[in-house]
Amino acid sequence: MARVRKAVFPVAGFGTRFLPATKAVPKELLPIVDRPLIQYAIDEALAAGIEQMIFVTGRGKHAIEDYFDSAFEIESDLIAKNKKAILEALAPTRLAPGQAAFVRQQQMAGLGHAVWCARHLIGDEPFAVLLPDELLWNEANPCLKQMVGAFDQKGGNVVAVLEVPAAHTDRYGIVDPGAIDGRITELKGMVEKPKENPPSQLAIVGRYILQPEVLDILTEGKKGAGGEIQLTDAMAQLIGRQPFHAWTFDGVRHDCGEKAGFIQANVALALERADIGPAIRDYLRGL
Repeated sequence: MARVRKAVFPVAGFGTRFLPATKAVPKELLPIVDRPLIQYAIDEALAAGIEQMIFVTGRGKHAIEDYFDSAFEIESDLIAKNKKAILEALAPTRLAPGQAAFVRQQQMAGLGHAVWCARHLIGDEPFAVLLPDELLWNEANPCLKQMVGAFDQKGGNVVAVLEVPAAHTDRYGIVDPGAIDGRITELKGMVEKPKENPPSQLAIVGRYILQPEVLDILTEGKKGAGGEIQLTDAMAQLIGRQPFHAWTFDGVRHDCGEKAGFIQANVALALERADIGPAIRDYLRGL
């Protein structure tokens, strides 16, 4: 069974929920404490053994490419001033030569379309997809690393899921669960943003390990919910043809695509920090 070596990061969206901030700064570079959202996703991918990062970008997202490059002027200044601690903090922002690839999504036609845009870089091997605005937090055992363990055990395709309130099932791809083996659930089907009669309350939360055959289905360009090419619809067609499982994530989910979730993530991760946690905790108590 082929190993998962590549990961796709769909980062072409406009980030309209965070305007006017995202007029000049990509949503994926908005900070959670002192690291941008995209850095958390990259760290998660590296912890899972991913070797190549494929960014599907759009107009105005060149800052993401710059972020993962060397910052010669800043680094030279830090070296001259002997600020070693800050210099070390920059190390994770530099990906190795050839480790990052960038492809442009010319139109916002859905998540399925974004993944399809990376097809020539993915090739004929299993790959991961990570949505950076879903911050799935487990520092000791990151989500994608958990999923790779399930993939090694079951093969085929794996998606991360969490239970959501019944009133929110129309916001997500919802899975139809079958046999359960610990945190691994066999899937009988899935549906994108069901308006009524959802098959469960298990929602797909922005992490996927997929076989390359899903790209052939996406090539057909069939539109689904919202008039967009939905990744969920393409995955649903693989069920029954290939092994397909859900992994119930062990950790905390922060929906950083929403303003409230973004603020909550900042507070939660700040409280875990030894350097600023006590000050933040005192401030919250004062409120």
